[in-house]
Amino acid sequence: MAEVEAQWMANPNRYDDETWTRCGNSGLMLPKITLGLWQNFGGVDVYETQRAMVRRAFDRGVFHFDLANNYGPPPGSAEENFGKVLSQDLKKHRDELIISTKAGYRMWPGPFGEWGSRKYLISSLDQSLKRMGLDYVDIFYSHRVDPNTPLAETMGALDQIVRSGKALYVGISSYSPEMTREAHAILKDLGTPCVIHQPSYSMMNRWVEGGLLDTLSDLGMGCIAFSPLAQGLLTSKYLNGVPSESRAALEGSFQKGMLTEENLDRVRALNAIAERRGQTLAQMAIAWVLRRPEITSALIGARHVQQLDNSLDALNNLEFSADELAEIDKYAADGGLNLWQKSSDSKAPV
Repeated sequence: MAEVEAQWMANPNRYDDETWTRCGNSGLMLPKITLGLWQNFGGVDVYETQRAMVRRAFDRGVFHFDLANNYGPPPGSAEENFGKVLSQDLKKHRDELIISTKAGYRMWPGPFGEWGSRKYLISSLDQSLKRMGLDYVDIFYSHRVDPNTPLAETMGALDQIVRSGKALYVGISSYSPEMTREAHAILKDLGTPCVIHQPSYSMMNRWVEGGLLDTLSDLGMGCIAFSPLAQGLLTSKYLNGVPSESRAALEGSFQKGMLTEENLDRVRALNAIAERRGQTLAQMAIAWVLRRPEITSALIGARHVQQLDNSLDALNNLEFSADELAEIDKYAADGGLNLWQKSSDSKAPV
């Protein structure tokens, strides 16, 4: 007779440390670290490992899980897998969770399978809700700027989505400071606040310091920084070459051209600073992103529970001395890692 799996019970002390932050001027609160399902949650990955990571994250006070329609591979499978974990383990905790998803990149053939039209955004969210088994998401994002669709249409779709009850909050990702102001103003006029921006930000990709963070502060918007570990470059895994199971060795978003000797020399120098702080490089990289008051949450990924725990332990040391920050600045320079620059450089038509 097969054994019946014992029902999982969430850690009753998961909120004891109160490690969450208000998102801009809104009522939305986010944990300082969010678990993203961009990598390692697809249909090609091991489901029980995914399930263990989601449960462990929740047990440690992470109540925000970030997805997008195209996360996989194959596209859509990360939402399906997360929906399965929700159904099996987290259904009764739904009102504690912040679940976000996005639309902007290609999901199906034809002219309405990507970008920022009203038809695509609303159709995509309907599909995402079905895959996850949800009535609504907490945050829905325009994943990238559409240079061919009027910004008023894209923002109007976000407004319609909130008014329909399919999302509680809306945000944007990889928009420039100027486009962020325009998007915020349109949504404000419609009566639906734009509460959050999701840009890439790390010690090797500091583009947001060139005006975006100041803009978000002025507008009272929150900011969740994705890829704070520079897709794994800001970890110990590349200090001595390229491991066979690393993202750099596999086909995907990490480009081997990022592993220049100059970048690797910087990573080694930053690793030495982290060691003196009693942290792993990954922990210091997360803490460094969170040093900015404009940053509401750092959005991380993980391959397994041990890697997740290592990243979450960044919260044990978030303080930097002025000398440490000055030394980090010597090596924390642009490393050609901003794959999303094209979106932030784009302008939608009037």
